[in-house]
Order: sequence, then C-alpha cells, then structure tokens
Amino acid sequence: MTVAAPRKKLIEVSIPLEAINKASAREKSIRHGHPSTLHLWWARRPLAACRAVLFAQLVDDPSSWPDKFPTEAEQEVERLRLHRVIERMVPWEASNDEAILDEARWEIARSVAWGLGEEPPAKDNGSAILAYLQEKAAPVYDPFSGGGSIPLEAQRLGLRAYGSDLNPVAVLIGKALLEIPPRFAGRQPVNPKARSELKRGGSWNGKGAQGLADDVRYYGKWMRDEAEKQIGHLYPNTKLSDGSEARVIAWLWARTVRSPDPAAKGAMVPLYSSLMLSRMARNKAWASVTVDPTKPNGWAFQTHTGAIERNDEEELRKGNVQRSSGAKCTLTGTSIPFSYIRAEGINKRLGQTLMATIAEGPKGRIYLSPDTVQETSAHRAKSQSLVDTPLAGKSRVNLSLYGFETFGDIFSERQKLALEVFSSLVSKARQQIIHDATVERAFDSDKDREGYADAVATYLAFNVSSVANSSSQICTWDPGGPGWNTKVRNTFSRQALPMTWDYAEINPFSGNTGSFDVNLEYLVKAIQSLEVAGGLASVSLQDAAENNYKIKAPVFSTDPPYYDNIGYADLSDFFYVWLKISLQHIWPDLFRRLSTPKEAELVATPTRHGNRQLAEEFFMQGMSRTLGAMQKAAADGIPLTIYYAFKQSEVAEEGITSAGWASFLQGVVDSGLLIDGTWPIRTESAGRLIGNKANALASSIVLVCRKINPTLALGSDRAGFIAALRRELPAAITKIRAAGVGPVDMQQSVIGPGMGVFTRYLEVLEDDDSKMTVKTALSIINRTWEEIDNEIVASFDPETQVALAWFSSYGFEPKPSGELITLANAKDTTISDLFASEVFADLKGRTALTKRGELDPRWSPIRDRRLTVWECVQHLARTLSAAEGGAQAAARLIVEMGPKATDARALLDRLFQVATDKGWAQEALVYNQLAEEWPHLLERSTNIFNEVRPAETGDLFA
Repeated sequence: MTVAAPRKKLIEVSIPLEAINKASAREKSIRHGHPSTLHLWWARRPLAACRAVLFAQLVDDPSSWPDKFPTEAEQEVERLRLHRVIERMVPWEASNDEAILDEARWEIARSVAWGLGEEPPAKDNGSAILAYLQEKAAPVYDPFSGGGSIPLEAQRLGLRAYGSDLNPVAVLIGKALLEIPPRFAGRQPVNPKARSELKRGGSWNGKGAQGLADDVRYYGKWMRDEAEKQIGHLYPNTKLSDGSEARVIAWLWARTVRSPDPAAKGAMVPLYSSLMLSRMARNKAWASVTVDPTKPNGWAFQTHTGAIERNDEEELRKGNVQRSSGAKCTLTGTSIPFSYIRAEGINKRLGQTLMATIAEGPKGRIYLSPDTVQETSAHRAKSQSLVDTPLAGKSRVNLSLYGFETFGDIFSERQKLALEVFSSLVSKARQQIIHDATVERAFDSDKDREGYADAVATYLAFNVSSVANSSSQICTWDPGGPGWNTKVRNTFSRQALPMTWDYAEINPFSGNTGSFDVNLEYLVKAIQSLEVAGGLASVSLQDAAENNYKIKAPVFSTDPPYYDNIGYADLSDFFYVWLKISLQHIWPDLFRRLSTPKEAELVATPTRHGNRQLAEEFFMQGMSRTLGAMQKAAADGIPLTIYYAFKQSEVAEEGITSAGWASFLQGVVDSGLLIDGTWPIRTESAGRLIGNKANALASSIVLVCRKINPTLALGSDRAGFIAALRRELPAAITKIRAAGVGPVDMQQSVIGPGMGVFTRYLEVLEDDDSKMTVKTALSIINRTWEEIDNEIVASFDPETQVALAWFSSYGFEPKPSGELITLANAKDTTISDLFASEVFADLKGRTALTKRGELDPRWSPIRDRRLTVWECVQHLARTLSAAEGGAQAAARLIVEMGPKATDARALLDRLFQVATDKGWAQEALVYNQLAEEWPHLLERSTNIFNEVRPAETGDLFA
C-alpha cells in the first residue's frame, strides 16, 4: 500500500527569520500594554516568535499543492507572499490589528479547508473564519505553558488554545491571560464612578477587556487609598532645607555588622556595594562615610551633590565590600572576611541603617542625608509575620549563608507590613465589587457576580505581586547614567535571589517607579491589550510527564525547561506566598500547598536528586515520558515545534555538541520524533550578539519535528549517514541562505536538515555496530558542513581566494607587497592580475585590499572583465549602505552578477566568521546584515530581471 507523504508546512521549508528576530528583539523594549507586565514570569518566549511559528506550523508550504502551484517559480512566489503575511503580523503594533490577524487566520483556514477538500470562508468574513477555525482546525497545546505566550498567540490566531504547567503561579498567569478576558469581554465596568458617568450619557466602546481593566484600576486605587489610611503615617514626607516638604520615593539602607577589630570598640559598621546615588550628568549625587565621634557608632553617612571627577566616581562605585576579599571596617580599615559576616548573619546579628533618603522635588530627584524622623518611622512598623515559608533550592543558595531562612526574611518589617495590608485588602475589594455589582444589577446570577469579583481580585493580587517585586531587601538602587534616570531595581532584575549589602526601599504610595500606582497602571494596560477575538482557551495544573492528553489530536508547540536551568519553582515561591494570602479561597486548587511543587519539576537539580548523574537521569526520564506522550497524542500531518533555550556559556565553550543540547536532542529522537528543521529565534539584535562575541548563541532554537513512520524508516551505518549528508546538505544550505538566515545563525540552522537525515533512520550504526549517539551525529553534521563550505571556497576565482587569505591575516591593513606575491603564487595567479582586478590596491611597495569606501560607485558586474566573487560582496555591502536607493541598486547588481550571486552569498558566511574570530565586530555586522537582507534583495531583483539581458546574467534563479 502506498502511504501518501504528509503535506509540508511552511515552517519546514522557509520562514522570514530576519523579520521575526527583529520583531522579537524589539518586543523586549515594549512595556506599556505588553502581556508580560501582567505578572512576572521568567524566560517568556517573544509573542512575535510564537505567533509566527504557530502560523508557519499550520500553513501549508506551496509545494504541498502542485495542482495549484505547479512550478517551482510559482511556489516561490507564493512562499514569498506568505512571508509577507508573517512580516505584517509579527510587529508589536499588529498584536490587536484585526485586519492583519484576519488575514493570518484566513491563511490557516485555507490550509485546513484544502486539506479537507473544502473551500475556506470568504476572506472578508472575520466571524466566519473564526467559527471555521474553532470547528475544523486542530487545537494547540503547550504542556509547559509557563508565562502563557504560546497559547495566548494560538488564541489570537483564532485557534482553540490549551496550556498546562506544574507550577500554580504559571497556571494562574495563564488563566488571567487566556480564560478570564474572553469570559467578560465587552462587559461594562461595575464600579460606581463608571456607572455614574454612563448614566449621565457617557459613551462605552464595549471592546475586549476594557470594562475589566476599568474595574481593576478603580478598585486598585481604592485599595491604595485604604492602605495609605492604615499605614501612610509610616511613610512621612521629608523636610527640605527651605522648610518645605517633599514626597519620599525611596530610602537606601546599608547593612551593618559589628566590627571584629577591638579598636572599633564594638561599633556596628556599614556594608555597602556603592556610594553613588546619581550618575546623571545634570544631577550627580553620592554618599560618603565620615568618622563622627558624636554618633552612637562613631561614623555617619552624608550625601553630596555637584561635579565629580571620573576617577572619584569609579572609586565611589566600588563600595567597601569586594567579592574577592570581603569588607573593610569604616573606622579602622581592618578586613572583615565573609566567614565572619556570615556567622554574624546566621546568629541574627546583622543590622541596617539609613544611608540616604531620595525625594521627588520640583526639579527632579533630591538626595538627602539620613535623619531621625525617616529612620524611626521605618522601625515603628511591626508586621504580623504571615509569610514564614522556608526558602528552598535556588532561592536559598546565597541568602541562607547570611541567616535568611524564610521568604519573610527577605523583607524588612515595613515592607512586610505594607504587603500584608495590600494582600488583606484584595478580599475586601472583592466584597466591594460584589456589593457594587449587586446594586447595579450587572449580572443575572450570584455565580456570575462572584466570578467577576474573583477575576478582578485575581488581577489586584497580581498588583501586590508587582509591589513585592519592587519592595524586598534584594532590591538595589540604580544610579542611572547620562541617558537614564535613577530608580529602584526590582528583586528579579536577574533570575536569582542574591545577597545585597545595601538595598533600596520604595515608598509604595509615592506614585513613582515601583509604587502601587505605577504598577497598577502597567497592569491595567496589560489587561486592555488582551482584546482577543474569543475562542476556547484553557490552562490547567498538570505535570507534563504524567499528561495523558484528553484533548483529541492537538498541535504541539512548547517551550520545555532547559535541563539544568534555574528552578522556577524555587523562585516562584516569592510570589506564591503573597498570592496565597489573597487568593487561596478563590483558587483553592492552586494554593492548597505550603509552596509550589518542586520534586516533579523537570530540571536536573543535583541538590534535589543527590548528585548530577541522578539529576540528569531524572530529567531525561521525565522528558522522555513527556515527549513520548506528546508524540503519541499529536495530530497526524502537522509538525510539532519545540523551543530549546541555550545558555551562553555552554554554547561558547562547547558549541552545538554541548551536553545539554545533545541530551535534549537525544530525548527527542528516542521519543520517536524526526527533526527536520531548526530555526534560531533571537531576542537580541545580531549586532549585540556579534559585539559580545556570542554569535553562536540564539535565545532559542525552534525544533520542527514530525512523527517517525517506522514502516518507512530504515537503518544505516556511519558511511551511509555521511554520504547522505554530503548529498543533501548543499541544497539545504543554499535554501537556508536564501531564506535570509544570517551567518550569526547558520550553525544552528544547519542542524535542522542534518538531524533530518540522522533521524530519518531508525538507527545509525557505528563501525563496531554500536548505535550512534546524537552527540556524535552533531559533530559529524558540523564537520560535514565545514567541509562543504571549504569546497565552495575552493571553487572561487583565484583573486577571491587570495583576498580571503589576506583578509584572514591582515583585514584591510596595508602590508609589504612581498606578502601578496607569496599568496598569489600559491593560488596560481600574479600580483599584476590582482591589481588589475581592483581587488587589491598598489601602494608602491606595499599593498592592501581595496576598502569599500574607495570602490568605484559606477562599477557594474556586466562591464567588469575580471569579475570576482570578492568584488561582488564588497560592492553589494557598499551599495546597500547608501542613504537612499541602496536596496534597489544592490538588487540590480545581484541581477547583473548572474551565477556569481550565489557564490557571493556563500562568501558572506566565511567573511563573517573571519571577522568574528578576529574580534572585528563592525565588519562582521556588515556581512551579517547583508546576508539577512538577501531574500529581500532577491525579491526586488525579480522585478527588474527583465531589464537586464538574460544572455549577460545567466540563469540567476535556476
């Protein structure tokens, strides 16, 4: 029986990677209205990438429909059209653009309909398209839904969206993103202010989650005002020198320890990491420590403003605690080792003292020396100590050395009291919402009324989480710089809970960064952005390794944990302990435990499992069960997409054969999945990666996988595997380059077709009949790619080969001509030919590669009698950088180059690698940008192809 090959999806052939990466990188700077500001979750995948990957995963590649697109040229035209659809949908501004989203939904519906032998709904009928997708399209499932990016984008594309996670904080975020907004979409707010305005004839747009957002803002402000009535006296204004008052926005505290030097007479001395308060050019400020025998401990902090020398500023930024040596006593200069500080901390003998007060004045920040009123106000606060959950795993690694044992220890008494008050007000706000909804008869039943109050209360509790993030003793002060203002850094400015020697305490009522008001506005704007068209969505609490997938034939797209990454269960307890106070009666299934589940979390944590080997075995067994269950449940005919996050240090040290990467791929293969594509998704610009010499790193690699058909798969040996790679990789590499994958991402992209060959076989046997591992296969793929690349370079014209060898040694620097004569002889050419080609400049006894700025702007490949690949690349780079018309002019050059254009694209990768290895970041960026722009240049060139005589160009598009 003949088994029909599954229809290829766009993601298996080509995607506009450069546009996706550009949108993903830009998304990091989007704060107002981004769903990530709803509640912190770590390592979220960019929404742009998730949207594009899902679209390309579900839309058929044109080659799947030879009856509709019979020639390769027609298929490529259609493919590029689909690329343009993706390019329109990935920018942040398109997130809620219904016209753009309807266009994307229709493309998905068309592929579904054609597969069923039907015609899709009309393009201009958005509601019919949505209804069709809900009924006919396969649902999307993410078993590691985390912050909810993937199911959110599935819902945005009109699909049934499902997510699950083991972590209750992640599940609650998912519910707040996906389940709550559609349930109350279009409803008017219930708060008295909004209702009163509506009764007076005010307008209501009734769109999306606007009513929900209005109520969150109203009842959030009510909470803030109620809290200030209760504890506002603990946050007094500060008096200025002119007698006026100013609102304090933050207090800077330094920890203190009793000096071990007897000469200090038992004084408590400060520990601080920096004395700089502001590095802003117009408002420099710093603190100093002065010896003052009149003070209780013989010293005092003072603040200063004005001009400061750069050397003095650098010295102030060092602080008196150094990682390598410990601290120094302020009074005597005696060293205070970390072992002593830790012992004092464990015995609860560390203190704290006010270092500076920062207020908001009419002309900006005011930096004030400590005063008794401000310090004693903080010490008057007494919390109820409701948070006594022990620190665990990653959250206690550093802090426990200094006596921090519970999450309550992370907060000062005033911080804890504020969070306790805010948390208690969530339930009171919920009761007020029920009351107001009853008075306004906003709902038909008590159940709906209480459900709405639960929803608003959930978001209000999220705001308490945000305040906690900016209100712990882990928060530090950012002194700003020439281009940014001073502010408090959040607790999770990085994915850890480190020890801090000085910390910044915000005023939650200040209306400034980190305060209740500011966090509330971020939250409200995030809710307003959830203008989803609707559709079924569900997020559940579920261990991925034990999931039996009751959802029929889902499409899987997921971002599983990296094998020894940070345990988010440990860190998420920071939020869990406060959310539980507010929401345990609203979400009892999520908050029934003392802390988040940890033992089943799929990360290889040695401290949980005894040692590294046992931890890795746990991870691999759990991941194998998870991937096996996904493979069994997945829809036939549609690939799975799996995100894999690299660690920078791992890739830099070990490359693509790193232990984590190889182990993960081995798990994918062992689960019965074939890998036939890898796409590097970046959230950093290529320029930044190149500048940091991290060009081997993409933020994530998206694996495109299909179920292996065991009836079609065969075995092979090492020689057969290598032979297949040699046959298939050249064409695959050409397609990858044509898709606009820049050199910075080539190594990860080549893995896809290489692993496609490897996983096509049930097994590949080594010479000793043992089964080849993924780690070995990766090494072979990488080596084969290098060999193919070397063969391409060896086929270049002699002038280009000499230029490449010279560039690898000297760049564009001039050297004695004798050096060039030696190279020319080795490549069977002459120095006069090299000068005649204009690749090199004759400097009379010295020579150098002709710089791009010195190239003839009138150059044309058609008129060049000694056309070289080197010239093609350098002239393209020169032309593309022109202020106006550069892209069009570069496209015309590509047409005129004919077959040389393909060689020019291949040379870009080699030049990029040389420049990167040499540390020439700007030069590397030139070649990467040209490579990423390549598909756009080719598209332009098709429009002007007929302007150039085919006899002169050759068959460029063969």
